[in-house]
Amino acid sequence: MLLHLSGLYYTLYFLAIFLMIIYKSQVFSYPNDCLGLDLMLLSLMGMLEAVRLYLGAKGNLMEAEMPLAASLALTAGGGLLSIHFLLWQTLVLWADWVLSATLLVLHSLEAALQVVAIASFIR
Repeated sequence: MLLHLSGLYYTLYFLAIFLMIIYKSQVFSYPNDCLGLDLMLLSLMGMLEAVRLYLGAKGNLMEAEMPLAASLALTAGGGLLSIHFLLWQTLVLWADWVLSATLLVLHSLEAALQVVAIASFIR
């Protein structure tokens, strides 16, 4: 259930962060090299999130440890990218902070539940 919620939230997150990066590039003096880096990291985060959610759902349905462990590792990578957009982005607006903090909380909850699921699947 949490993986489904995370997928829905990440779709909103991706669109909102993308639109805010476009907004910041038009309104503020946003360096072009940083604009490209932020867009590249957002795209990388989108790809990681899609693979992470797929592996998490697959591992959960099959009750398999390996896909869940891979999803857990990708959750850590997604968490680092969330921290980037939370703290280290070129321009961080209040809305960026709220969206990224919420995503980080979702990642933390999923990581904890993935560890519990992996522990219960090991026989």
